[in-house]
Amino acid sequence: MTAQSLPSADGDFIRGAGSAGPLSAPAGLSLVDKAVLGGLALLSAALLFWATRDAVLAVGFLAGLAVAVGGVLLARRLFPAAVTGEALVPDWTMLRQAVNHDDIAIAVTDRGGRMVCANDLFGTWFNGFVTPPGLPLEGRGAETLKNAGRVAWRDGEGYADDIAIGPLQLRAQVTRTGQSDDYLVWRFSALERLDLAAEIVRHLDGPAGRTLGHAGVMAALVSAEGRLRVANQAFLLRALGEDDAVHYAGRDVAPMIRLDDAGALYFAREGDRATPVRLIQIPLAPADNNTPMLLAMLDEEMGPTDRGTAQTYVETLLSLLPFGLAMVDRDGRFLYVNRAFVRAANLPEGKMPRYPGDIVVGEDKGALADMIRRHSSGQQVGGDLSIRLAGQSGDPVSMRIVGVRGLGEAAVLLSLKDSSEESRLKQQVAQASKMQAVGQLAGGVAHDFNNILTAVLGACDLMLMRHTPGDSDYDDIQQIRSNANRAASLTRQLLAFSRQQTLRPQILQLPDVISEVSHLLKRLIGETVQLAVHHGRGLGAVRADPGQLEQVIINLAVNARDAMPGGGTLTMETYPVSAADVRQMGNEFMPPADYCALKVSDTGTGIPADVLPKIFEPFFTTKDVGKGTGLGLSTVYGIIKQSAGYIFAESKPGQGTSFFIYLPVHRADGDAPVVVPPPAKPKKSQWGTGTILLVEDEDMVRAVAERALTRAGYTVVTASQGEEGLERFAQMERVDLIISDVVMPTMDGPAMVRAMRAKRPDLPVLFMSGYAEEQLRQSIDIDNVAFLPKPFSVAQLAEATSAALDDAAHRVPK
Repeated sequence: MTAQSLPSADGDFIRGAGSAGPLSAPAGLSLVDKAVLGGLALLSAALLFWATRDAVLAVGFLAGLAVAVGGVLLARRLFPAAVTGEALVPDWTMLRQAVNHDDIAIAVTDRGGRMVCANDLFGTWFNGFVTPPGLPLEGRGAETLKNAGRVAWRDGEGYADDIAIGPLQLRAQVTRTGQSDDYLVWRFSALERLDLAAEIVRHLDGPAGRTLGHAGVMAALVSAEGRLRVANQAFLLRALGEDDAVHYAGRDVAPMIRLDDAGALYFAREGDRATPVRLIQIPLAPADNNTPMLLAMLDEEMGPTDRGTAQTYVETLLSLLPFGLAMVDRDGRFLYVNRAFVRAANLPEGKMPRYPGDIVVGEDKGALADMIRRHSSGQQVGGDLSIRLAGQSGDPVSMRIVGVRGLGEAAVLLSLKDSSEESRLKQQVAQASKMQAVGQLAGGVAHDFNNILTAVLGACDLMLMRHTPGDSDYDDIQQIRSNANRAASLTRQLLAFSRQQTLRPQILQLPDVISEVSHLLKRLIGETVQLAVHHGRGLGAVRADPGQLEQVIINLAVNARDAMPGGGTLTMETYPVSAADVRQMGNEFMPPADYCALKVSDTGTGIPADVLPKIFEPFFTTKDVGKGTGLGLSTVYGIIKQSAGYIFAESKPGQGTSFFIYLPVHRADGDAPVVVPPPAKPKKSQWGTGTILLVEDEDMVRAVAERALTRAGYTVVTASQGEEGLERFAQMERVDLIISDVVMPTMDGPAMVRAMRAKRPDLPVLFMSGYAEEQLRQSIDIDNVAFLPKPFSVAQLAEATSAALDDAAHRVPK
């Protein structure tokens, strides 16, 4: 990339880096000045001798004066005075920094707002060297860019996102630089892949097309339907003539070309005296027949020297295309590759491989060599080959191989699509879809498991009421109940991963949560692991469930402890992350916003690269059998996601692991009220009276609940689903409370309750479900209902029933 010379304010041209000459030294003394100074020195020595009559003193004075003058001259020679004012040359250090980039449009302006220099890509993108920020941008782009320039003058750096010129989406970075901070460097990078066809239209219709024409290369872009979209002047004059070369867009290309019996290709317009031409076809999208085609034609009768020149210009054309293209000779050696091919094949800079087989894995070398050999005969046909590139993830990519003629040594044209970004996005989408599917499966498993556990816990409670400590069966029943409670905790973790648990968010500070749980962490991690806590300044408040955040911190601390069996250091850091920091991170998943970050790091064994993408999946664990359920990190993942946050992990084997949690800073309208936790409600009685309609589709749950409520003193009428519940309700003279499951076949609980409340609006309702209330909130959507999550014990069912009846009795009618 070369620096573009631009005129300065006074009409002179400011040259590129290195053009400024050395600083001029100060002017020396003239001979006359030296003679006058010498005479004055001798006169001073003579006067001193006349006054003192001491020759030694006079000679010493003269010698000292000579030494002083010599020292001054030596100092001026060694340390010349800096040139100031108008003699100061521009500082070109910032220009050297700018010209080192060839994939970013760059311009430099001075403090007076004048253009100093710009690269060629800047002129291409903006149709000339227009001085920033007054660029021809879409919408409010110029104003946004101007504000970024003001920020750069003030803070040293500014950004402008989402600016566009035509179809090109750009992001601008403006940096103040120079020894005196008197310059702005404007860098523009493309956010989206360019429209290949539009780029080729612009190049062929501009200087690149004329350059190819002067070299004898006739180039045209043809649509998938065979219609002419754009062509350089050399093609138009040969194919259409000077009269029709103006209005050519949309014309069919087939009538412009003819093929004789020998297979030679001609321009149809030139008749019998036509010169045969060679045709090179370059599809804009490999392995796709429905995309435009770039055609390059060369005269057949060109000599070897002309062919070499034509090949050079074809290489120039290939270098302009933004997808990977390479030319190979008949012996299978690379002749030329463009930059897009280097990027697509992930080739090291400056180390060009000799053969195409060097860029693929060993298993694909033979197939690629055979296909190149078959196409090197010059037949103008193409084929696609699925290959795997060496040193990459192993995902196959498509390579297009086409035989060519008329380009000297070049016999085969290879095109390779840069699919690294596409593959990465596919993997991310597949992983996100997989996590969502696993989350839905986990939620369904938790629901069914909760129904089973409800029956088990209820049966245990009823049996314990008939046994006393010391009985032969009492300890066995207690063991069953304890294991059922452990299973219930697993279902809660599954619901956390599937983001279906009920959260009680509060406005809080992360350091306060860590402080509350730190005393417990020290006991959990043991004496061999040191705990270090560091808090940053300017942390914003977050909105989350403090109990669930404590669970996140504990789970991460326990994992870190297990990764450091010989001891180590567990570090927890909190720090603010601004929207600008998020943009610099370049993370596609996190939208730019202000976050409060928590980093949990250990000095343990680390996580292998093949294991790292799976750590948040439920039941995935690398621990020995019986030492972990694989739900710790999946619970963390679910809690953070349900709190509108983001979690990422970084690790290298042997160098420890770091987890990064980002929670959005809470922005309240006005002054946020102080969240005061509600006072604990007094424990309700487990005994009562009244008539209850119990609707539950699970037989075992319905049987246990009926026995428990009957034992507590209530009269219970049961139904197995919603429609049967409506029939029972119509037959009952008095109903004090409806206890119903939410999800049931035929008619669910909310639909049944709406029908009942149409007749009796004040009817008390207690819903119970194996799903979490958070997930069912939209489907319930009924006022004045209570909720009891499964699994529950007999005592919890009795207390919830008593509370629902009390709330209904104290509710003030509207």
